Amino acid sequence: MTTRIKGSTRLRQLLAEKRTLVKPGAHNALAARIIEQAGFHCCGVTGYGVSVSLLGKPDVGLITASEMVMVSRYIAQAVRIPVIADADTGYGNAINVLRTVEDFIGAGVAAIHIEDQVAPKRCGHVAGKQVIPCDEMVGKLRAADRVRRELDPDFVLIARCDARGVAGGSIDDLIDRANAYIDAGADMIFPEALTSEAELERCAREIRGPLHFNRTGVSPRVPLARLDQIGIAMVSNATGALRSSAIGMWDYMHEFAREDAAFLLDFAARTKHHPAGDLHTFVGFPEVLALEKAFLPAEEVSAKYEGAIGYRAEDAQR
Repeated sequence: MTTRIKGSTRLRQLLAEKRTLVKPGAHNALAARIIEQAGFHCCGVTGYGVSVSLLGKPDVGLITASEMVMVSRYIAQAVRIPVIADADTGYGNAINVLRTVEDFIGAGVAAIHIEDQVAPKRCGHVAGKQVIPCDEMVGKLRAADRVRRELDPDFVLIARCDARGVAGGSIDDLIDRANAYIDAGADMIFPEALTSEAELERCAREIRGPLHFNRTGVSPRVPLARLDQIGIAMVSNATGALRSSAIGMWDYMHEFAREDAAFLLDFAARTKHHPAGDLHTFVGFPEVLALEKAFLPAEEVSAKYEGAIGYRAEDAQR
C-alpha cells in the first residue's frame, strides 16, 4: 500500500519544478474529480463558484468561513491532487485569521489565498472594491504564518492584493504592498485584476516572490507558454467548471421542457459513450459493490443484489 503524500508537500514539489502550474477552480467535489481526471496537477476551491453554487448568489462576501472550509474539505477528500482554497479576507482581523488557517489546514487543503479587501469583499474583477491598510494585511499574514509554521510548515500561504482594481488604484501600490506581504511571511503573491501583459511582466520583475495569475475578467488571456517565459508560478481558471456546468444544465433543462421523454432518449443516446455519460459508474457504484463484497458477510451481499432491480452481474466482476 502506497503512502499518500500530503497535499501541501506535493504542491511545494510541483512549484519547485519552476513551470507555470495550471489551477482550474472547483465549486464542488464532482468538479474537482473531473479536473483531476482531465490531467491537471492541482485544483482550486473558487469562492465565486461556491457562492453561486451553494447560495445561488454573487460573490459579494456572503459565504461564511465554515461553508468554505466545509466545501474545501469535501474537495480535498475527493481527489489526490493538491487543493488551493479561497479564504477571502481571512474572515475577520488577524485574530480571526489564526482560526481560519487552522481550519483550512485541518480540512486537508495544500494552500489558501487571503486578500487585502475590506469586508464584505467582492469578486476581484468587478468595480467597487476597497482595500484595508497595508499594515493591517501584514498583521493578518504574520498571524497566518505563525499557525502554518506550527501545524504544517509545507502549507502554502498566498497573499492576494487587490490594490490595482480599487478606485484610483495603481500598479505601484500593488507592488509595494506585495513586497511587504512577502516580508510578512507570504510564499506567493496573487496580484488581482491586472489589466495588461505589461503589468504582469512588471510584477514578475519587481515583486520579490513567485506570482499567482488569475486569467479571467479584466486580465489578459496570456498563453501558458508566455506565462512560463515570464516566470509565473501558477495560473488559475477559477470559474470554468462552474460556467460550463451552468450552461450545460441550462441547455438540458430547456430542451427537456420542450421535448419531454423524446429528449431523454436522445440525450442518453448522444452521451452513451461519454466518459461521464454513465454517471452511475463514474461516481463509483461498482467500487462500492467491490468493497461490500470484500468486507460484508457474503449472505448479506447476496441478499442485497441477486435478482435486484439495477443489479448487473458484470458489476460483481469489477
